[in-house]
Amino acid sequence: MLNKTQFSADFFKKLPYKPFCSLGKGGKTLIRSKKHAIQYPLIQVNHVHTVQYLIFDIDAPDAYLHFFDENLPVPTWIAKNKKNGHCHVCYELKTAVCKTAHARLKPLRYLASIEYTYAKKLNADLRYTGLLTKNPVDRDWQVFLLNPAAFELDELADYVDLETKPKPTEGEKKEVSGLGRNCMLFDTVRFWAYKAIREHLGSGLDIWYQEVLERSKTANGAFLEPLPYSEVKATAKSIAKWVWRNHHSAEFQAMFSEKQARKGRKGGLASDSSHGGKARSAKYSDIRHEALKLHVMGFNPTRIAKELGVSRPSVYKWVTEFTNQLQV
Repeated sequence: MLNKTQFSADFFKKLPYKPFCSLGKGGKTLIRSKKHAIQYPLIQVNHVHTVQYLIFDIDAPDAYLHFFDENLPVPTWIAKNKKNGHCHVCYELKTAVCKTAHARLKPLRYLASIEYTYAKKLNADLRYTGLLTKNPVDRDWQVFLLNPAAFELDELADYVDLETKPKPTEGEKKEVSGLGRNCMLFDTVRFWAYKAIREHLGSGLDIWYQEVLERSKTANGAFLEPLPYSEVKATAKSIAKWVWRNHHSAEFQAMFSEKQARKGRKGGLASDSSHGGKARSAKYSDIRHEALKLHVMGFNPTRIAKELGVSRPSVYKWVTEFTNQLQV
């Protein structure tokens, strides 16, 4: 069990400097200093650009027992509505995960998968945005301080078989929940940016950033529950700077035609006995190029090796060489 006094002090220290807060569901959302926000029954616990707490909103009379029924780890705390039993269940992360940094996409994807899988297991509201949480130090709720140990992502993942949200079909309004929205926003905008950068290299970084921001706002508008503008803006800035700094990798991706991609997935060009070494060299080059293209798109070496039917060490070597070239 957590010590209440120590928990309150630690919780207050980790709050955003000026959190959102509210008197209740349907009430006006305010921005206050954390000294004042801590007095409200609903409060923002995660900073704008990072996730320190995974929060799940469970609207059921027996919500408190859902983690136990599903053999999930004991949460950090549970804040329960005294009237109907509905709960917010919280798991504190040992290391906060950034939601808006291009270079941190891998842990964000991992966390998004954990969040989605836990939400389904707990029968939690998949459309809960996580902005406001039942304040665990407010007297309006029945609060259970259960677990003093914060969680590593791997610890949370060990309890479940991870799954990801199925992608919507083209033209469909994107009903993507939680951190899955951040991941989809990254993917939608960055894949566009890898090619679009070629037309903006002479315009300057500021104009390029504005182009990426407009694209990001459009992509965010496709979600049923859009992300806050602050997150969209930070994500756009991260993508714009990363692609601008590494535009060679963007240009490299743009070099590949769909025909080359199909050939790469089939294992490269068939051997041409009339051209001997040239055919073998072309086959090697196509597979290597396709591997680097998949790397730029965010696939890991194990997945790339499986897709192309080559060894993982070969893929790792190609990726390492390519990364070193970008840093020169």
